Amino acid sequence: MRTSRGSARPYLAALRAMLVLTAVLGIAYPLVLTGLGQAAFPFQANGSRLSVGGRPVGSALIGQSFTDASGKPLPQWFQSRPSAAGDGYDAGASGGSNWGPENPKFIAAVNERKHAVARLDGVPEAAVPADAVTASGSGLDPHISPQYALLQVPRVAAARHLSEATVRALVARHTQGRDAGYLGQPAVNVLQLNIALAGMDT
Repeated sequence: MRTSRGSARPYLAALRAMLVLTAVLGIAYPLVLTGLGQAAFPFQANGSRLSVGGRPVGSALIGQSFTDASGKPLPQWFQSRPSAAGDGYDAGASGGSNWGPENPKFIAAVNERKHAVARLDGVPEAAVPADAVTASGSGLDPHISPQYALLQVPRVAAARHLSEATVRALVARHTQGRDAGYLGQPAVNVLQLNIALAGMDT
């Protein structure tokens, strides 16, 4: 019997350790972090969801398209950059095209997008910025460059019967600077900008 108890002791110690660690790291720790997140950062902890009139319209962290049922861009809205995630901005299929810069399919897609943007916004193809024709690495980037946003101002203003100065000022108010003052590039969150644009109609 003494030998049997002695041989079982390591297994009992391991079982106790597993139960304690499961309780601490698998239950208590996640609950504490969830509670802290909800208390200190409720917007971020709940997916950075944006609502209009109490109705969720998307997340500030995930881009989306502003097109009609056939996929045609709606002129009254600012357009996002292209997406290679699934069929486009599919949050369940994040990813890029993985095409290299010399891939014929990539070159053809960029040229086709450049022509479409130039036609939609009435500008020369040389004026179309890179983010208007290329997808981000995740395919879900909710931001565009200020240059691309400003390129769209005349079209949006005309479609909504607003002055270009008014729409340009709206873009300026929704242009985010570099993180910490030096990281990354200035950017415009398209969904937040379009929500503000819709608010001008009320």
